[in-house]
Amino acid sequence: MTGHDPRAIEIDTTKPHPARMYDWFLGGKDNYPVDEEMARQLLALDARGRDMARVNRAFMHRATRWLAENGIRQFLDIGTGIPTEPNLHQIAQRTAPDARIVYCDNDPIVLAHAAALLRSTPQGATEYIQADARKPEAILEEAGRVLDFDKPIALSLLALLHFLGDEDGAAELVDRLVERLAPGSYLVLSHTTGDFDPERAAQASEMYRARGMTLCLRSHAEVSTFFDGLELVEPGVSLSVDWHPELGEVVEVSGDEPIPGYAGVARKP
Repeated sequence: MTGHDPRAIEIDTTKPHPARMYDWFLGGKDNYPVDEEMARQLLALDARGRDMARVNRAFMHRATRWLAENGIRQFLDIGTGIPTEPNLHQIAQRTAPDARIVYCDNDPIVLAHAAALLRSTPQGATEYIQADARKPEAILEEAGRVLDFDKPIALSLLALLHFLGDEDGAAELVDRLVERLAPGSYLVLSHTTGDFDPERAAQASEMYRARGMTLCLRSHAEVSTFFDGLELVEPGVSLSVDWHPELGEVVEVSGDEPIPGYAGVARKP
């Protein structure tokens, strides 16, 4: 993590940031009143906001464990968020102590806590990149100092792409990143959807737009297109809670409605 001085970090506390709102939903302390205010407004719209964050986190744990158990030793996690233990590298290195992990996020507050992301096993490695997901070339260049792109890598885009609209080049971003991956690599993706309540989804998207942010809640078919050309691991693009629950860390949620998020893992042939 060269070239960064945490003491010089400037954090914009005048508008909410998804990483800090996610932290609030998970019960963390690394957020500001502006983040809590919007998170509470989203809870008023859908009381299961905390469940959504916890379900996504649990999917990350299961998917990372599955990948490590299936031989993956390199991970690139873009849109990392504020560290919440166990982090991805801790899950991966429990199975594979020699796993190498690169994290990336654009929120300076994540950089302030990056030390928690760098506590690698002696056999493995972890690194943190401060960069925007919309600049894949910079991410790939930095990640290449730690990861070997001639060998399989698991690319994680977890709860990230719904913050990038089609006009922001979400599909092109995925294509560019996957293009650089070696055969045998995997794409791991989770994405919130409006399929189950379009009206509330539209209200949430408008809430984001009013604050200068994007929330693009894609359908099952739209999320599935991110995996075009890849071999989906069973059960395909499913509800996050339905992706290999036998791997553990299934979250008990309130109510009978599905938690509105899709997830999938797919192999590059």
